[in-house]
Amino acid sequence: AEPVVNVGDQVSKGQLIARAVGATSAHIHAPTSGSVSSIDRHPIAHASGLEETCIALQADGQDSWHADITSADPNTLNDEQIRQRILAAGIIGMGGAGFPSSAKLATNKPVHTLLINGVECEPYITADETLMQVHSEAIVQGSLLLLRLLGQAKGKMVIEDNKPDAIAAMQQAASTHPALDVLVIPTKYPSGGEKQLIQNLTGKQVPKGGIPADLGILCLNVSTVKAIYDAVYLGRPSIDRITTVTGNGVKQPG
Repeated sequence: AEPVVNVGDQVSKGQLIARAVGATSAHIHAPTSGSVSSIDRHPIAHASGLEETCIALQADGQDSWHADITSADPNTLNDEQIRQRILAAGIIGMGGAGFPSSAKLATNKPVHTLLINGVECEPYITADETLMQVHSEAIVQGSLLLLRLLGQAKGKMVIEDNKPDAIAAMQQAASTHPALDVLVIPTKYPSGGEKQLIQNLTGKQVPKGGIPADLGILCLNVSTVKAIYDAVYLGRPSIDRITTVTGNGVKQPG
């Protein structure tokens, strides 16, 4: 993405600070309010250790939202307007790959199944499990938005059987929506991987060099679906998420 702010600019929480360039890029927004202190190259959180252009923001402690953040009733929006709100929010896949969600939804391949991945992909982490307990209704509404955009697709939310509270919350939230099923699968590593999950459920493998849409499947993480709900219903860009901090070196894991 290319910066659209300059050093010294005052920005608000949720304000666009870098614009997507190309189909597999995503907009970046200020995670809080403050001033832009530098735009320079820094090592990024990537295995390569390479540098990339980064925007440094000095927070002002106010955490004040940008004035353009507006809610909407999806029933008053057409499909293209919903897609534009998802694109504008800068949402990328939160399951690990980080692929822009708007690009994933732009597939021209027929999709018959929407997979909502509620299977934590690694031991110890419980972020998605917590999210499903706290924001089950938002996840369901986000899933229904996606099913609307996909046309005739059916929705399947998949959760491992070691998450009974999350299963109960999602089953209750989805109980009045026949297009969305909640499926419980045995806990087995690494079922949370997209390709492994698809093979687990369908017995089919994503073709080498291919994508799930080649099998008529679109797979999104529950955190991504919650971000889509926030974007369409609340107008909020993707600037935060629940994450897990745990291990024997942490006094209060959670």
